[in-house]
This record gives sequence, C-alpha cells and structure tokens, in this order.
Amino acid sequence: MKTTAAIVESTGAAFELAEVVLDDPRPDELLVRIAAVGMCHTDLSARSGATPFPLPAVLGHEGAGVVEAVGARVVGFAPGDRVVISFNSCGSCSSCWMGRPVYCDHWIALNLLGGSRLDGSAPITRATGPVHGHFFGQSTFARHALVSARSAVPAPDDVPLDVLAPLGCSVQTGVGSVLNVARPTAGSTLVVFGAGGVGLAAIMGARLTAASRVVAVDIRPDRLKLARALGASHTVDAGECNVPEAIRDLTGGAGADFVIETSGRLPVLADSIASLTSAGTCVVVGAPPLGSTIPVDVPDLLGRGIRLVGTNQGDSNPRQFLPRLIELHRAGRLPFDRLIRRFPFTEINDAAARALDGSAVKPVLTM
Repeated sequence: MKTTAAIVESTGAAFELAEVVLDDPRPDELLVRIAAVGMCHTDLSARSGATPFPLPAVLGHEGAGVVEAVGARVVGFAPGDRVVISFNSCGSCSSCWMGRPVYCDHWIALNLLGGSRLDGSAPITRATGPVHGHFFGQSTFARHALVSARSAVPAPDDVPLDVLAPLGCSVQTGVGSVLNVARPTAGSTLVVFGAGGVGLAAIMGARLTAASRVVAVDIRPDRLKLARALGASHTVDAGECNVPEAIRDLTGGAGADFVIETSGRLPVLADSIASLTSAGTCVVVGAPPLGSTIPVDVPDLLGRGIRLVGTNQGDSNPRQFLPRLIELHRAGRLPFDRLIRRFPFTEINDAAARALDGSAVKPVLTM
C-alpha cells in the first residue's frame, strides 16, 4: 500500500515528506495506522550519522496507532486494536526465551544496522529508488508502518495514543534504568545526569522508590525546575559548580549511591563516576557516538567497589513493563504526559529543531 513517510535522504539532511510503498504484512507482522510518534534523540543521531543507520531512511521508533491488518500467524491482535510500538526481537534466542528481549542475539540487526528485515527484504520502497526502513523494527515517522507482532503492546482505550507514544522508548528507558537496573534501596541517594526526556522519566521513576534523595543535574535552569516539579528533591546546575563536589556536599561527603547517566557525553560520564560513594552504581543510559571510550581508574574501581553498568531500553520487556507504566500513569504517579509537546506530522523539521535546541523535552508528532 502507499503511504506518506518522512525520509532522511543523506547525513544531516532535513526530513522530507514523500510517498512510499509498504510491503504486504508477513505472517508475523502487523500493518499499523500511526496516530502519533515520539521524537527521540536517537532519531536525530541516526540522521546526523552518530548512530549508524543506512540512509536514505525512514526513522521513528516511538509509534502508537491502530492495527489495520494482521499477518496469517499473528495471534492476540486484530484490526481495530490500539497498540504502542517498541523495539523488535527475534523470539527464538536464549535471551528472548529468558524474558530479556532487549538483549536478543539479533537486536542490532533487527533494530539498527540493517535498515531491513532480518532476511534482508525491504518493508519500504519508493518509485525513485531505495529507502531503508525497519528502524527499531518500526520506522514510524510515517502514516502507516509494518511492525513485528512482537513489537506491539496492547494500548487501553482510555489513554490517548499521543500520550502513550513515548512509552515505547524514552519513558521505558528512563523509568526502567531506575526500577529494573539501579533498584535504589531505602534511604539512598540517586542522581540523574541530564534532564531530557529519558532523564526526567528516570526522575519520575526514582520517586516511586524508597530513595531519600533524588538529585537532577543539568545546565538548563528550566529543565531543573521541571525536574523539581516531577519529583527531584535537589537540583545541581552543572554550569555553575563542580558537580562531584556538589554531590558530596549534598551527601555529607559520601557521594551518590546510584547515578543514572543519560546525556551520552563522555565528560558527564566521568563526573557521574566521580560522584559515586564506595560500592556505588553508575548506570550508563546515554549513547555517545559509536566507538567512544573512557579511561577507568581500575584500582579505584576495585578498591571502592564501584559498579559501572550499561543498559539498553532500561532492561525492559515491553509486553510486561509498559502495561505497568500505564497503570502508574492512570494512578497519577507517573505523569510523563507533562514532558510532551505536540507537533503536526507536517512540522517534523520544526519538532527536530525544538528537540535539538532543548525548547521541547519530548516532541510528539500527531497524524
């Protein structure tokens, strides 16, 4: 079928709306009419070349919409069902069988590097030449998308799809990095570096725990103010002080028990590690450009028992985790809708600009 998609033709280029053709759904796929899609910095880093993905391409990986058609072997979904779309996984490797689809053996090929299905076939084509798709298994900067049934999570009727869209990546990543990975203990101090969409989701997740201090670190006073409103007990303006020293001052000289680093900037990661107390844990969420490395003081790592932990998507299993996040939102305990700024799909380049200059925390494109 024909539909309209936003295509990035080359590295750093603007999004261009154009007609594309979607393949027929495979037996394990859904055709989804997209109602809304969040814009994540990973979309923009793929456009810039920092995150490897073949271009020209249709990006977008926080889709939500309504099922229009189902493949022959799909169970649990029917036309008319509302869905939130997350990352793809194979369903047959040991990680998938163990309920850890985010560490699927084929995760990179299914979600990033390939630009196609796992067998190399193209879900998206166009009359003027090739276009890569299947970004995070979905490519939802489009009015319709082909997605694996494994990527879809049933969405309730009582929450708007433009509210639910960011759950598929940024919200589950931020909240999951706290609840699934850090798991702060009673009375502990948790610090979140970076008050973007993922970092603010982590702040909200931290307020669901027994941590006594939840500290937000950023260089933007407006983001720190929002972090306070969403549950941070303390804020640190990284442009005004030495952050590790400020964290030690807040903790009586001890340092943070848990740190969530969301910025993807290597100097910030260094500050994150330096802010830890003995036996503290730094959870690395933000993704710097491919090949980025940092020096680690190994004797300090050993002597103080520091833990440096990486996570993808907050170690989330979307089929289990997203419904729980929706229930927390319904209960008023996870107000992630406060992060959203809506843009018509036709204004996708304005949304990208507002994401890059920081004036929009979580742009959501509405169809």
